[in-house]
Parts: sequence; C-alpha cells; structure tokens
Amino acid sequence: MRFLRDLFRYNASTLLSMGLLVALPVLGSSSLSWVLYRNQELLQHLSTAQVLLYLALIAFTMAFALTPTTFVALVTGFYLGWWGFPGMVLSYALAAMVGYLVAASLDHGKMLQFLHHFPKADAVMQELKNDSWQLILLTRISPVLPFALMTFVLAVMRVERKRFLAASVVGMLPRSLFFYWLGTKAQDVFALVRDPDTGTAGKLLVAGLIAVSVFGLYYLFDRALKRALKKSQKNVA
Repeated sequence: MRFLRDLFRYNASTLLSMGLLVALPVLGSSSLSWVLYRNQELLQHLSTAQVLLYLALIAFTMAFALTPTTFVALVTGFYLGWWGFPGMVLSYALAAMVGYLVAASLDHGKMLQFLHHFPKADAVMQELKNDSWQLILLTRISPVLPFALMTFVLAVMRVERKRFLAASVVGMLPRSLFFYWLGTKAQDVFALVRDPDTGTAGKLLVAGLIAVSVFGLYYLFDRALKRALKKSQKNVA
C-alpha cells in the first residue's frame, strides 16, 4: 500500500504522461479516420518533397501517440505501396528515438530513484535491464501494446539507447510488414482502417505475435524476480 501511495506521490507527472499515451492513440486514429473518409485522395500523387514531409509527420504522430503504428502501416501501404516501406521504417525509428528522448527528459530518472527505496523492486528492474534486448523485442512485436507507452516505459528504465533503437526496429518488422502488406492490397482506405480484413491466416499470425509477447514477457519477469531473490538471499547469507 505504501509503495502505491508513494509511487503516485513522487511520480505523478510520469504516470500522467503514461496515461495520456494510452488514451491518445484512440482519439488520434478516430480523428484521422474521419479526415481520410472526407478526403480519400488526400495522400495520392504526392511529390518527393510531400512524401518526405508525410514521413516526418507520421514520425511525430507516432512518437506522441497521436497515431497507432498499425494505423500508420495500413495507410502508408495503401497510399505509397512497397517503395514507401523503407521510409516508414525510418519514420518508426525516428519516432522511437524522439519518444525516448522526450520521456527521459520528462522523467529525469525520478522513477529509478524512487525504486531505490524499495530494494526488491529495484533489484527486479536491474535484472530486466540486463535482458533489455529481449524485453524491447517482446514489447515491440505485439500488435496490441501501445508503441508510445512502451517507448516511455523503456526510456524510464534507462535501457541503453542504441540497443533500444535497434531492438525496436527489429521487433516491429513482423507485424508492420503484415499490416503494410494489407494496406497495399486494399481498395478503400476508410474501410481498411475501420475494419482491416486480416483473414484466417492473418488472425493466426496476430494471435501468435501476441502470445509470443505475453508469454515471453512473463518468462522474463519471472526469471528476473527469481534472480533478484537469489541474489538477495546470498547477500543476507
């Protein structure tokens, strides 16, 4: 009880930011769906400069949770086709880095300092940081974990920056490739973002990615807890 009370007391701004990062993607995707419904030719026949502007814009919207990454993959695939996929990956990497830097500047290490007062929680956090490559991959591979929120959490944990960026890009590729492919095959962008028809194989793929993420994260947390307890027992002995 004391842990939760102090957590909200000393980390109110961090927790508020995390709450906003959960709610904003729903609002953002709904608003943009309405815009696309009213202007379905908005992103057609773009010049090179306009494409670059679009890629910079989606990096911004993903970084600040204004658009879910799945939404971006669908829409970009629909309008730009496969030649735009490398640009979308670069936008994803830029969004991840911007989100990381903003979250780190907002938190200022307060969460980790707070955890120092709770040795068990701090020990588990340190063990998770030792497995940060796997942790980042598992948070990115899931289509349902909010991108900006996971970026914020990983930044608060102070995972190594280069590892964060590399693992984020690698982890997003399976689901992004799939949803990007759906976008390239669609005939109507509004119908696409409203109800992507993934088919049986697609549903199985999405379910499989979610299962890998859930069970993988459970395994990492369980192993981190056991290692932390084992080290604690050795120190006591």
